[in-house]
Amino acid sequence: MKYLSVIVLILLSVNAADAQSKKLQKATFGMGCFWCSEALFQRLNGVTAVRSGYEGGNVSNPSYEDVCTGTTGHAEVIEVTYDPAKIKYEELLEVFWKSHDPTTLNRQGADVGTQYRSVIFYHNEEQKQLAEKYKKELNDTRAFDKPVVTAISKAAPFYLAENYHQDYFNKNGSAPYCRMVILPKMEKLEKLFKARLKH
Repeated sequence: MKYLSVIVLILLSVNAADAQSKKLQKATFGMGCFWCSEALFQRLNGVTAVRSGYEGGNVSNPSYEDVCTGTTGHAEVIEVTYDPAKIKYEELLEVFWKSHDPTTLNRQGADVGTQYRSVIFYHNEEQKQLAEKYKKELNDTRAFDKPVVTAISKAAPFYLAENYHQDYFNKNGSAPYCRMVILPKMEKLEKLFKARLKH
């Protein structure tokens, strides 16, 4: 009887976990180097996971070296798993657009190439409409000096990047790239979105 109770408890906890996972949603963004993007979105309250990878290309299972050639068509992206009860897709879009320069075509700072393009891969019609609406508002109000060139595309196969790319900033925070490029973005995130960050 004791063992039966334990099994029932295990099954109940598994079912609860499944119910919770069904409530979670995915968002996919490309905004330059995925090391930077991952570090920013990991800090947001309501975000449960961030994975770095490649999307939008024409080669299956590309390696980092393949993508770096600029010939596979992939963008460096992050796949964000989030709880819409805690953070809305519109809020993710706001962080996306305020955390990189969406007016530069195929580059972010010193990172140049189609793999560094500004892109939103939408997972459903609602995400598509919200992204297009936000982009139109940014251009209509001239929020930037130049037009927003962010591409809005239907989600394509996502290929997980190599292990050494995952959780990069947290593991390599003292590296020169992290200190010079990622840290200033983190400081900006802290100023703009302090109330939405994990404590």
